Amino acid sequence: MIEIKNLVVAIEDKQILNGLNLTVNDGEVAAIMGPNGSGKSTLSYVIAGKEDYDVLDGEILLDGENILEMSPDERAASGVFLAFQYPLEIPGVGTMTFLKATLNAQRRARGEGELTTPDFIRRVNAAAEKLEINKDMLKRALNVGFSGGEKKRMEILQMALLEPKFCVLDETDSGLDIDALRIVSEGVNALRAQGRSFLVITHYQRLLNHIVPDVVHVMSQGRIVKSGGKELALELEASGYAEYRTGEAA
Repeated sequence: MIEIKNLVVAIEDKQILNGLNLTVNDGEVAAIMGPNGSGKSTLSYVIAGKEDYDVLDGEILLDGENILEMSPDERAASGVFLAFQYPLEIPGVGTMTFLKATLNAQRRARGEGELTTPDFIRRVNAAAEKLEINKDMLKRALNVGFSGGEKKRMEILQMALLEPKFCVLDETDSGLDIDALRIVSEGVNALRAQGRSFLVITHYQRLLNHIVPDVVHVMSQGRIVKSGGKELALELEASGYAEYRTGEAA
């Protein structure tokens, strides 16, 4: 379970999150929707441990432990995963090399043995097949020359291999066509489990047609201002964010 309590965050002396409170229970898929500038991506970056953000108050508890006191790699090893809105290209780093190094680094951090090469390849091939990732993609440098949909599928492949406890999807639907959206969503849904929770950040209902949330939160001015069931996303799709835009933070 993730518990965010009174989180206050600034960047370059501009306050973005203003006492945000949020709980995502084990096995739950929570969606966050809201207008541009409400602080949604800032929240995802702070959870993951991105630099440049000043946490002025509050805590983020993963199973009772404050991850704000951890480095980004320690957060990842403890079970936090962030799928970026715009995954980075890393020229010169092979996809398989990256995946193996990442997976074994986390296993070492948890006191587990490294995977043998045959075991690693079997795991990658099984996960890649479900996400319709062909072997040519796995032979290339990480994300280099990939389409938007291919990059997002690669993010979900990483998530499937790492098996995190808490997954943050930051506008995963951005740049996806209908087929890519279906494939990525099916990959996420296959990972839904009692011991794993998701925070899905999106502007649009279309993603939530595929990844059906247990709860929807509306974010405005750096806070959660309204919560409800999946029908709340339909209401937002119909009425827009006009009532939430006044005095947006950033």
